[in-house]
Amino acid sequence: MIILKSQREIESMRAAGRITAEALILVGQAIRPGVTTKELDLIAKRCIEKSHAVPAFLGYGGFPATICASVNGEVVHGIPGERALKCGDIISIDLGAKYKGYYGDCAKTYGVGEITDEAKRLIDVTEQSFYAGMEAFIEGERLQSISGAVQKTAEGAGFSVVRELVGHGIGQSLHEAPNVPNFISRNKGPRLQVGMVLAIEPMINYGAKETYTKADGWTVCTEDGSLSAHYEHTVALTDKGPMILTLA
Repeated sequence: MIILKSQREIESMRAAGRITAEALILVGQAIRPGVTTKELDLIAKRCIEKSHAVPAFLGYGGFPATICASVNGEVVHGIPGERALKCGDIISIDLGAKYKGYYGDCAKTYGVGEITDEAKRLIDVTEQSFYAGMEAFIEGERLQSISGAVQKTAEGAGFSVVRELVGHGIGQSLHEAPNVPNFISRNKGPRLQVGMVLAIEPMINYGAKETYTKADGWTVCTEDGSLSAHYEHTVALTDKGPMILTLA
């Protein structure tokens, strides 16, 4: 069941989203060669808790950290640890916070030091794919309009769209209905309505779309070892159009 949010609830989610966005900004500012993903995780945890919020991912389904830190060919759900970042790496940071009963969720891919032009282009197109999807978040359209806009942007640039992982509804639960694919399927999905809040999150690969999960049970990687990028915001559909809730 899709849960529509009132204006009051959207404002509550905006507060959770602001905390989430602030944590992501701090993590992004700390990314440099030599820093470990565990150190980045601690920065996010301290920021979220300082704001009297709760890290949304920590313990969720058994996940052991505050952030997902996915490097190079890791698509999502990378577990932070002692790995030190190197110049030329790219890293996707995904994090969430729960504040006064509501969730925020966002993600971004960063370059570590100087990165290749190909990596920069992948990161840029992934972000562009998000905004194309958000612009298609229009009252009365089908959910597939979002999916199609993301897919068209990514594949039009020569990249591939991950199929096994999708965006989602969000509210008082981290994951709610509906699923938000980044590709067109036979199911056109529900009509988009004011009050819907979605986590729109393109996951785009430089090479082929196929993925596999590492032995840790969490980290999803590109099967061909190519780079992958991730970009996400929590977005509400209001009577004035789509509104990003995960902005600082």
